[in-house]
Amino acid sequence: MISIYQLKPRFQALLRPIVGRLANAGVTANQVTLAAMCVSIALGIGLFLHPDKPAAFLLLPLWMFLRMAFNAVDGMLAREFGQQSALGAYLNELSDVISDAALYLPFVWIAPFGWGSVGAVVFLAAVSEMAGALGPMVGSPRQYDGPMGKSDRAFLFGVLGLWLGLAGSLPGWAVWIMPAAVLAILLNTFNRIRSGVRQARAPR
Repeated sequence: MISIYQLKPRFQALLRPIVGRLANAGVTANQVTLAAMCVSIALGIGLFLHPDKPAAFLLLPLWMFLRMAFNAVDGMLAREFGQQSALGAYLNELSDVISDAALYLPFVWIAPFGWGSVGAVVFLAAVSEMAGALGPMVGSPRQYDGPMGKSDRAFLFGVLGLWLGLAGSLPGWAVWIMPAAVLAILLNTFNRIRSGVRQARAPR
């Protein structure tokens, strides 16, 4: 399945010089991971408490892009500069789920969405990431199959934030966006489980 995640190698190549300078300055992968999570939580709380200020949602697409950069940087620091650790693996997975929930939840106050549709996306996004992270437990790599993986969801909610910030509201037909996202996440969860099982059963 096609996913924005497939563009990650090119994005990493652009960031590699910056990552080298950060490593030389003593910045660690875990510090980057925690910093990204803290900013996501702070932004999510701010938007959740002030849904009556749609212009504030313009911060969402900007942060979604920067957050993808942070996620790429922490991974490169870990892999390419010998910073991989058991704690880092936990932080990487848990911080993504927490950050996603914080950044998606403000949309429960935005018409035509609500607690049911946005809550379903938050819940299933966590299930999807768990399905991907369970790959190594059965002897296969971490799974990133799409559609509507982490990068795709970031793009979707970034576009919604941009739309809301510029227009001041969302059209009534946007009510179908969350159900469509739910179906796509269910498909990606199925794809991740199927891919993980297939790779685990493949001859070594």
